[in-house]
Amino acid sequence: MTQTAFLNPVHVPAATRTGTKAGERFLVLDSWRGICALLVALFHFPTSSMISQSAFVGASYLFVDFFFVLSGFVIASSYAGRLNEPDEVAHFALVRFGRIYPLHLVMLAAFAAFEILRLLLPQLHGTGAAPFTGGFDVKSLVTNLFLLQGMGLDDHLSWNAPSWSISAEFFAYLMFAGVVFVAGQRAWIWFVAAALTAPLFLLAFSNRHMDVSFDFGFIRCLYGFSLGALLAWFQHDSIAEARQSLAGSRARLAWTLAEIMMIAAIGLFVSLAGTNDAGIAAPFVFALALYLFAHEGGLVSALLRSRPMLTLGALSYSIYMVHIFVQARMINVAALIERKLGLGLVGDIAVRGEAATGFGAASPWLGFAAIVAMLIATIVASWFTWRFVEMPALAWFRRLAKRI
Repeated sequence: MTQTAFLNPVHVPAATRTGTKAGERFLVLDSWRGICALLVALFHFPTSSMISQSAFVGASYLFVDFFFVLSGFVIASSYAGRLNEPDEVAHFALVRFGRIYPLHLVMLAAFAAFEILRLLLPQLHGTGAAPFTGGFDVKSLVTNLFLLQGMGLDDHLSWNAPSWSISAEFFAYLMFAGVVFVAGQRAWIWFVAAALTAPLFLLAFSNRHMDVSFDFGFIRCLYGFSLGALLAWFQHDSIAEARQSLAGSRARLAWTLAEIMMIAAIGLFVSLAGTNDAGIAAPFVFALALYLFAHEGGLVSALLRSRPMLTLGALSYSIYMVHIFVQARMINVAALIERKLGLGLVGDIAVRGEAATGFGAASPWLGFAAIVAMLIATIVASWFTWRFVEMPALAWFRRLAKRI
């Protein structure tokens, strides 16, 4: 259960599209990436609080499909007209690899180091599986190293569990580049085919609705990615032109109401559709939301363009990749404290009807406090990985790509 398209700032080079300014960015979509990353983190964090027990948070795994749609929109907007030569395709693949793999490798190393620590310190074993077994076995470590953990080769989620979507998305990048290189301006036909057949495949072969990952993760990614690419293919220029013409208080009020209604619709849809086949429609719902917020016409968009929200968007990939490690270590530390003091910080709880080990065994308010602490710790850790892993690595790969 988990989840990306926080992989790029949302901008469009002038050379690839008409009617846009050089370096134009959809800032509001950047902020939405950060919000969705935090919602995925909440989904994975087991507590007894009302937040964790809510139907909305319990179905927030669907926000990974927002990432996929946004990624398709970003990639198609930026590269649809720039993959005509083999060296352009090679440059694209190398930069995309450099954007996602370094942090993935660092987090994989962090999980492996903790498994070694568990071997050396028996008190860290807890009641779970032995070190380097279960979701942390050596076989799945190899598939994770080669970014294959979302391609149906494993039979379980493993290591940094959300990274299955990074695997699926990287191969979606390669598919996009190959289709555009071969089909050119007719590539959209392939994306229409993918967007129509992928949900039918999931309905036919998945008994978990949209909650697929290690098994049919690539199909799920292809579905949302293709919808986003089609939105960019046919609507990007009209969105850009509409943004330039939006002015006046009457227009601002209308767009604000539309944005509020869209947020309410997303909340209702996610709450009701996360546990049934209606969830298959998630990429279409998120594509509609992306189209609306790309216009940046209302007061909600103005709030999302604020500096804190844009910072959250910048940290979104790191948030997505570090949150499971942060959460797991919080549970480890709380369990050690529990053995000594018995404060009821962590223990056996039920999360949306399923047994789990989580926070707030003694009181839901402890669970709420743990959520706040987790979000703060995740954002702080994400700033460090963004500053010292993501950005330096991306700069290095971009320099390398220029030499091709």
